[in-house]
Amino acid sequence: MSVIAELNELVSKMNEHPEFIQDEKNRIFQVNLAEYGPLQIIIQDGRVLIEEGEAENTEVILHLNEENFSKLLNDNLNTTVAFMTGGLKVEGKMGLALKLQEIVKKYQ
Repeated sequence: MSVIAELNELVSKMNEHPEFIQDEKNRIFQVNLAEYGPLQIIIQDGRVLIEEGEAENTEVILHLNEENFSKLLNDNLNTTVAFMTGGLKVEGKMGLALKLQEIVKKYQ
């Protein structure tokens, strides 16, 4: 399964069971995938949307390859090791990167 299919599957699960995101602030997480390009994960009004391209108003941008993004989506990425070894770069608010990981973990 491609990482985009994995992301779409996770988003469907989140939208079907929004109890873990319904109280989240509206946010845009941008993920720049090495082989695919930029994606926006938008949490808005208790729903999640995915859009391709760069976001204008994002507070955090994650830079990683598809393999590490797949691991992140499946809660199998050791973010500390990935960050320290260059497999994950964070631009902007580090706390929001951790927030995305926390949200994903709730849907596993």
